Amino acid sequence: MRMTLKGRRRCRSLPPDILSNLPDNIIDVILIRLPCKEAVRTSILSKKWRYHWCRITELNLDSHLWETKMDKLYPTVKFTKIIYQILSLHEGPITKFSLDIAVLKSCPNIDNFIHFLSRNDIQQLVLELPWGKMYNLPSSLFTFSLLSHLTLHNCVIHPPSDFQGFDKLISLKLCDVTISPELLGSLISQCPLLDKLELEISEDSLSDVIEINAPKLRSFDFTGNITFICLMNVPLLAEVSLSLYQGSSMEADNFFFAMFFESCTALERLFLHFNGSEIQPEDDDEVATRLPFDVNCVKYLYLRFLFLEESYDLSHVLCCIRSFPYLEYLEIQVHEYGYDYEDEDDEDEPIPEPLELKHLSDVTFNHLKEVRLGCLTGTTSELLLIKFLLAESPVLERMLIDRQYLDHEQLDTRLQIFREISSFSRASPKAEVVYIDLGGSLA
Repeated sequence: MRMTLKGRRRCRSLPPDILSNLPDNIIDVILIRLPCKEAVRTSILSKKWRYHWCRITELNLDSHLWETKMDKLYPTVKFTKIIYQILSLHEGPITKFSLDIAVLKSCPNIDNFIHFLSRNDIQQLVLELPWGKMYNLPSSLFTFSLLSHLTLHNCVIHPPSDFQGFDKLISLKLCDVTISPELLGSLISQCPLLDKLELEISEDSLSDVIEINAPKLRSFDFTGNITFICLMNVPLLAEVSLSLYQGSSMEADNFFFAMFFESCTALERLFLHFNGSEIQPEDDDEVATRLPFDVNCVKYLYLRFLFLEESYDLSHVLCCIRSFPYLEYLEIQVHEYGYDYEDEDDEDEPIPEPLELKHLSDVTFNHLKEVRLGCLTGTTSELLLIKFLLAESPVLERMLIDRQYLDHEQLDTRLQIFREISSFSRASPKAEVVYIDLGGSLA
């Protein structure tokens, strides 16, 4: 059937195809935000889009590229074929490359991929490799001269003897890698612009102390055993996050714990994640009262997943807090003790009073303005902590108490807890106590 004259005129008056007339920079932004698989599929939209994905500067590759509902090939075979196709068709520079193949049973040979990338202008590189047998990174990885962000998971790192460092690297993240303490310390010191460092290294991978010499470092996140870390030269370090593996201990009077902060003269924010680790003092040890020295620069302190079941637990927590006399903000999240909503008769055994707080009679938090307490259940130790903070904080403005677990108590029990907290004396006339459901996640 032939189109009528009126129909032809209407077609000529239609606006041009919007997708085909988008500016190249807009198409680039769209493609970068799409998963790689979907970016390739945009080739069917129009002639202009057909090979545009080949010029995107950021590639994020993961198992979604080859996974289908009817997988018949071993994933490694499909991975190798697809990655080769993508890299062989790509044109122009690649500034960011991310490869996540942690789901594979074993790591395919990626030396050629890394060598190919070393000839591009890579600035950000992320390699998340499979668990199990560690993959030995090729020497070509250490030739990325423009690298600014590097993230490595599950691999063996052994820089070549002639490695001169990453002159432009500002962010380094290493998780479950195998590297000697000497080489790791050398790697860090050879990144003169390093601003952010994140390490998650098991004790099995370490045999000696890691010396961190990073004069530009501002943020340090460490998961593992603190005794293996020595901060040598970090004059600008402002934020530290320490996470303990479960089963390890971090006593407030521990020598290594105290020494860790000695060189942190610019530290303002400190995150301590106890992750179920308990304070286990020796039988004959006295309750700790403070660190060997005060850390005057810290203004924001975050204590996560604390046990407060025993008297020495609370004593050590208060010892830790008092060692930061210029605190303005304090956030504490108590460990949940495997709390069971349905078992109303299963109550925590009360901690005997009086608690050994006589050593803290001279403590005053003269700068503390806000306190947040998460996952509280109303135990004796928690109430004593609240009482102590209210009584010794003369400029406190607000104390936020997470009530999500308290709301599962009997109404009479809940009201009794609220009444008891209301009766606590307050050093600050402005201090208000606010009960809020924070969902167990304090920000």
